[in-house]
Amino acid sequence: MAPRRPRRRRRRPWYRTRAYRLARTAVLAAALVTAGVRCEGHSGRGAPDRAAVARAAPAPGDPDDSGSDDGPDGGGSAGEEPSEPPPAPLPRSRATSLRIPSLGIDAPVVDVGLGADRQLETPPVDRPKLVGWYKDGPTPGESGTAVAVGHRDTTTGAAVFAALGQVERGRSIEVRRADGRTAVYTVDKVRVFDKDRFPDKEVYGPARRPELHLITCGGLYTRRTGYSSNVVVFARLTSTR
Repeated sequence: MAPRRPRRRRRRPWYRTRAYRLARTAVLAAALVTAGVRCEGHSGRGAPDRAAVARAAPAPGDPDDSGSDDGPDGGGSAGEEPSEPPPAPLPRSRATSLRIPSLGIDAPVVDVGLGADRQLETPPVDRPKLVGWYKDGPTPGESGTAVAVGHRDTTTGAAVFAALGQVERGRSIEVRRADGRTAVYTVDKVRVFDKDRFPDKEVYGPARRPELHLITCGGLYTRRTGYSSNVVVFARLTSTR
């Protein structure tokens, strides 16, 4: 009896090889990392676009000379005069909490700065109810443009600024300070800007009067690119207590 020939093993299709599976995993991981870098490290959800802060945010000690299209009162947008004289600016004292009574927001505030990439940091993703205050800019009630950021949502649900785009003009924003005083701002306008046409100077540029700009995500969301826009609330200091 003739010996049996050994059966030749059929080669696996290329798409079922271990090398292909490893390569595919690496590509998918790289894509997720890219999305995280674009939108704060949690699969592209809820973080404001921040690429322009390093270029436009005033450095500590810079004079409040915006060179922008200020109104007759010396700050903000043209034609938006407050109805009464603004209060005197407050001395420096960090923010501790932020309230928007009309939206039911009452949130603790943490300091955020610029990361190693010279971009604005945001509050930790695992603490979505925090507001981040740009620590190298003005503190609440100080002259200049103060900037605060918050998540719209995360993978676990709605975050602190989920309803920010619904705040109405004339509503108040109250910011408690470490010295026990409160800076009260009044909303002048709410704008939605496409991220690829974000007006750096208008949002981050310094002002001569005390202002507060709140930023979160807006527009359409896709898993690949995150949110398409940013919601920005522009407010000015109207009282202190």
